[in-house]
Amino acid sequence: MDPISQGALGAALATATRQRQKQLFTVAWVGALAGMAPDLDVLIQSPTDPLLFLEYHRQFTHALIFIPFGALLVAWPLHRLVGKVLSWRETYLACLAGYATHGLLDACTSYGTQLFWPFTDMRVAWNNSSIVDPLFTLPVLALVVTAVILNKRPFAIAAMGWAIAYLALGWIQQDRAMTVAQMQALERGHDPSRLTVKPSFGNIILFKSIYQHEGFYYVDAVRVGVQARWCDGSRIAQFDRAKSFAMLPADSQQARDIERFRWFSDDYLAQDDAGRVIDMRYSMVPDAIDAMWGIAVDTATPDEHVKWWSSRQLGEAAYQHFADLLLGRTCEPVILVKKQPG
Repeated sequence: MDPISQGALGAALATATRQRQKQLFTVAWVGALAGMAPDLDVLIQSPTDPLLFLEYHRQFTHALIFIPFGALLVAWPLHRLVGKVLSWRETYLACLAGYATHGLLDACTSYGTQLFWPFTDMRVAWNNSSIVDPLFTLPVLALVVTAVILNKRPFAIAAMGWAIAYLALGWIQQDRAMTVAQMQALERGHDPSRLTVKPSFGNIILFKSIYQHEGFYYVDAVRVGVQARWCDGSRIAQFDRAKSFAMLPADSQQARDIERFRWFSDDYLAQDDAGRVIDMRYSMVPDAIDAMWGIAVDTATPDEHVKWWSSRQLGEAAYQHFADLLLGRTCEPVILVKKQPG
């Protein structure tokens, strides 16, 4: 998630688990810094290999097994600043609480987090929270600030309660969206080999649905408010390297980079009109095939790395369409009746 959310939740758990209601301000900012610290892995980059950051972001620094070591690395320099206020034990425990929240919160998004590194490189993505969601972050932040100002730990406990309740609601919403998407695919006469729903930007009401059927990805939007709404999107062919880049040697650097990008994207790959390989999971508008990032392959230079590109622009028309989807002003309500076998 975004740094503010990570810092707020790290501060919330650090202050909520504080045994004595003293020095809450110090405990809060120490926990906040520890909660944001795992994202320092973004500094692991290479000027010649643009995909290196994909492999290391949300990797060892986010793994469950690394939490006590990560907390130690954060506590050691911070204790030099807070040693007159907190003991070493208190500093470490605040950092441990803050650091522990980061990987689990990131796993609630759809980006993918290697929680179980080094035992597996599986990217955990529970899809029950958007990467940025003000309805999650602002109450947590407000309650933590209140706890610090009033020196009242119960407000920090309430912040953790809100965070857990909101993420649980996200799971319920994700399950509702999945049910609608599955049934709508069946209404089309499709039997998806894979289907994923993920929250759109900033909310857990409007979801992006992607499913795979007979060599195509179908992208649609699902709104799960009081009543479910389904918005037809479009489809695009599944990426096939053997067809798109038949002349690219299998052992070339660019072929290896495609496979690295395939792993990162959980094999949700397609090729856009410009010939770029795109990550189908992300677009600013949930019913559109308008990727936010991807790679450009050049078969003329097979032994060089692929080029990375990203785009997060949202035009006025697209913004209005997103707002209409989110507020339920477009698309008819769906009344889905499960077909009986036989």
